[in-house]
Amino acid sequence: MNKLADITVTGNKDTRSGFGDGILEAAKTNNQIVALTADLAGSMKLNEFMKEFPDRFVQCGIAEANMMGIAAGLTIGGKIPYTATFANFSTGRVYDQIRQSIAYSGKNVKICASHAGLTLGEDGATHQILEDIGLMKMLPGLTVVVPCDYAQTKAATKAIAEFDGPVYLRFGRPVWPIFTKEADFVLGQAQHFSEGKDVSIFACGHMVWKAIGAGKTLLEKGIEAEIINIHTIKPLDEKAVLASIKKTGCVVTAEEHNYIGGLGDSIASVASREWPVPIEYVGVKDSFGESGKPNDLLVKYGLDAEHIVAAAVKVMARKK
Repeated sequence: MNKLADITVTGNKDTRSGFGDGILEAAKTNNQIVALTADLAGSMKLNEFMKEFPDRFVQCGIAEANMMGIAAGLTIGGKIPYTATFANFSTGRVYDQIRQSIAYSGKNVKICASHAGLTLGEDGATHQILEDIGLMKMLPGLTVVVPCDYAQTKAATKAIAEFDGPVYLRFGRPVWPIFTKEADFVLGQAQHFSEGKDVSIFACGHMVWKAIGAGKTLLEKGIEAEIINIHTIKPLDEKAVLASIKKTGCVVTAEEHNYIGGLGDSIASVASREWPVPIEYVGVKDSFGESGKPNDLLVKYGLDAEHIVAAAVKVMARKK
């Protein structure tokens, strides 16, 4: 039975608040957790953490590269550092420091990145990084997690504290529907929202909600879509991916990221090696973003339910 009708919205909240609430809760049970930020404590929802654990908070100022070096050093003493700043500053600005000081030696640093993708909105192209998933997943040994709503971001923030190794956790700025439960999150395990026989739709981050909307529209057209949340981009749940594409025979991927190098390419890589099928990407078509309202930008750049529906119809026509 299709499960889309059973999905309920329990509220609306930004995913960055899931990070702030998650790290506070995790720190209450794990005294090794330390939070670092680069002059963005308020934007990263760390105010309560600062009040509760002032001696476990490090304000690094506008010095992101230095923050990564400090975080790497803290792990040597057994600390679990969470670095917190915008996604653009968490990756592109400090890629060398992450590669050399964190990934290369497998340091237990949690790189937590907010304001990712187009939904950063009015700050425009210089801050709307659309390449970060690709940058991070290419680093050997680095886990990449892109949760879909407040509850899942909170769960992921807590879960990565128990995982030994460097992690990139990507989330966003806008208020978004809450439609998952914390208990449903399992690091590295894809989350199924519906079963279907006609097309597999793999999505991550904010685009999971758009995929669910597309699934409901497709169902009205008599098309049963299998909608799967790939919140852990790396390591990819290849078993779940292959089981789905072997059943449906075609794929749509949806991500708030450049369609080059992100989730779509990860799915395509598995499919090309194990079970080749037609694939359509819903993502930003190799361009920078621009200033605008978050949802307006998603529509303009083709990242909405309507475009997912169109991609599903198109890819189904390509099936042999």
